[in-house]
Amino acid sequence: MEYKLEELLFYAIQASLKAGEEILKVYESDFAIEHKDDKSPLTLADKNAHDAICEILKPCKISVLSEEGKSIEYSERQQWEYFWMVDPLDGTKEFIKRNGEFTVNIALIHKQKSILGVIYVPVTKTLYFAAENVGCYKLIINNSQVTSLEELIKSSQELPLTTTNTKFTVVASRSHLSEETQMFIDGLRTAHKEVDFLSSGSSIKLCLVAEGSANVYPRFAPTMEWDTAAGQAICEIAGKKVLDYTTNQNLLYNKPNLLNNWFIVQ
Repeated sequence: MEYKLEELLFYAIQASLKAGEEILKVYESDFAIEHKDDKSPLTLADKNAHDAICEILKPCKISVLSEEGKSIEYSERQQWEYFWMVDPLDGTKEFIKRNGEFTVNIALIHKQKSILGVIYVPVTKTLYFAAENVGCYKLIINNSQVTSLEELIKSSQELPLTTTNTKFTVVASRSHLSEETQMFIDGLRTAHKEVDFLSSGSSIKLCLVAEGSANVYPRFAPTMEWDTAAGQAICEIAGKKVLDYTTNQNLLYNKPNLLNNWFIVQ
């Protein structure tokens, strides 16, 4: 079955905005924290955002692989030509710290490649969205009444943005800065006279490279496919690269093991 990416992109945008609403309801309350089997934190916001996304994406009749969904065996997943890759709340640690640096990530995967991506930052109402043959855009959402993709694009800035920053800028994780990442950054300081350092949580880091606020994002620590899929589409459609550090090829999706290799965004 062939899909119109413009229609699917609009569904994904609507789903991300609704998920953002659900997340903020919990964020502004005295929320409780559970722990998943791998000891990582889980809040009511993750669950409610997951439910909201699945409900809005249901008419697309495309399978959903979500961090908060049920585990789906590779024997079933490998049959999928298209599927949604979703992280309903990326940056749960940032959510718990209440620093605002968490996102909703929705990507469409086609034959292991991310071809559509939406990342929404609920606290700042910042929306990044991209699809092949549509373009890559950034928008501050002023109200939740989104009427059409065309209207959204008219109000948006196309990425990458024009920048006057002459310093080489590296962005890295606020919560997961590994020793290897620090060594990579030290090497950049040798290669470039002046290096600025940005620290940010969640998939916002990929968006900062896509928009041109940062030159490179090295990630030498574990991530899962749903952490990067939406950001990779946004970066690649903005003309950037998300490269597997092991193979020097684009990161691929729907692998038997959903753990990413180390990667560099540039």
